[in-house]
Amino acid sequence: MTDEEPSLNIPSLLTLAVVSFFVIRWFFNRDSGADGARPGEALGRTRRRVDPAHVEQISQMFPQLNRRDIMWDLQRNGGSMAATTERILTGRGLEVPPPSFQPQIPVPTTSTATTQNPSASGSSAKPQPQDLISRYNLASKIASENDRDSSETSPSVDSAWSQSKSERQRLLQKRRDEMILAARRKLQQKDKETMMAA
Repeated sequence: MTDEEPSLNIPSLLTLAVVSFFVIRWFFNRDSGADGARPGEALGRTRRRVDPAHVEQISQMFPQLNRRDIMWDLQRNGGSMAATTERILTGRGLEVPPPSFQPQIPVPTTSTATTQNPSASGSSAKPQPQDLISRYNLASKIASENDRDSSETSPSVDSAWSQSKSERQRLLQKRRDEMILAARRKLQQKDKETMMAA
């Protein structure tokens, strides 16, 4: 029996070339990042600035979150508020940014407006948010509710759907008012229970 020498064929040469390409690429990319990041990511970070308005909006929706975490997630997903909000709402939470991530956290816009132009602060200052009682003028209903016994059940709402638009609007407003008052009663009852327990 004669010994045949192994020969190189085209598929083995292609496989060797592809593997060599990836090894060389990995080797050069590994050493080029100063903080362990690839150079493309480092350039992307300097180019992609997070919009402070997006950070402010998300932090107002979710005040329990840290602004630095929000900025990190927005930077990672290209500034997409929808992706960050969906990540929070699905319960996955935001990743903790690495220690090397030190963003300039924006100062809230209301304080910058007052420091820049104090004469215009009266017109540009945000009005204090109203509570639902004052917004929908329910003080008179609360007074009449306090006059009668609060242990009575609230009157039932007409559930029939009317053909006239004004009647439907009146019924919906009445239902809204009753829901607000019922929520107020529940909150007052909960406050009484916590006061008694303490």
